[in-house]
Amino acid sequence: MRTIAIAAGGDSSEFEISVKSAREVEKLLSPFYKVYIIMIRGIDWYWEDQKGRCLKIDKNDFTLITDDARIRFDAVFVAIHGTPGENGLLQGYLDMMKIPYTSCSAFCSALTFNKQACKLYLKGYGIPMAKNILVRKDSLPAYSEIAELTGLPCFVKPNDSGSSFGVSKVKTAGELPAALELAFSESNEVMIESFMKGREVACGVVKAKGKSVVLPVTEIISKNEFFDYEAKYTPGKSDEITPANMPEEITEKIQELSSDIYDILGCKGIVRVDFIVVGNQPFFLEINTVPGMTEESLIPKQALAAGIDLAALYSMVVEDLFA
Repeated sequence: MRTIAIAAGGDSSEFEISVKSAREVEKLLSPFYKVYIIMIRGIDWYWEDQKGRCLKIDKNDFTLITDDARIRFDAVFVAIHGTPGENGLLQGYLDMMKIPYTSCSAFCSALTFNKQACKLYLKGYGIPMAKNILVRKDSLPAYSEIAELTGLPCFVKPNDSGSSFGVSKVKTAGELPAALELAFSESNEVMIESFMKGREVACGVVKAKGKSVVLPVTEIISKNEFFDYEAKYTPGKSDEITPANMPEEITEKIQELSSDIYDILGCKGIVRVDFIVVGNQPFFLEINTVPGMTEESLIPKQALAAGIDLAALYSMVVEDLFA
């Protein structure tokens, strides 16, 4: 039986969500593998045993030292949302340790985590998206200039954050200072994006073991101003309709675009691509290379709607590492 580490926790605002994701994955994979949830937070990397003791990981070779053995892992299932599991840092370390992992490569993870860099990359392939600009604290344009470039309303969001923390919808130029301050609390770079009135949708894609699985599309109807952290993780704060009630040709367009983006970026494992649909046209918002895997998360709901067994889906991604 193979031994799998599930990397959980991380250093972002989504720590608790990552831990919940990891526990769901552990539940589904444990019948097929020896599974250990490895908590990673800063320089503390450990596994908590049944007695509640935190046993440290030896970072020299990513092994776990227990009372009677040194455990070596055959692979790592990455369940960290945000840094260091979604931005390529952990992937780079695992590459050096020559340990396979379930998520995108270090380069792909770093590229997709940086919203502006990802958009510039995809723009070269003709992927439709909203107008946006990148700003830094030390080179901040005048608020009137920002409003002119992106139009109002606009979205102000941290450029390299995997979560919905620090995101604001700005309706007047006077709201920009507070929105920028909030976004800069999460990142040193901030992306400001034109508002598009449309329907927000998400589509999961998994490619492994020679199979391409494009999941049903979910429409997200937030009861808040937009699909912020509260709407995402608080029951009743948003309606998530899977499959989305849309004409078949629009659904197919979203699924094809999601699959194309997966291939253009060279993704691996399970990803989720988010769009705004204006009229009949989906516009790319962002890609999540370590999407949530809690019971409330979109990927499990999409798999359920497609009649796909989640344990089989996660096992397929793990087994692909040994193909």
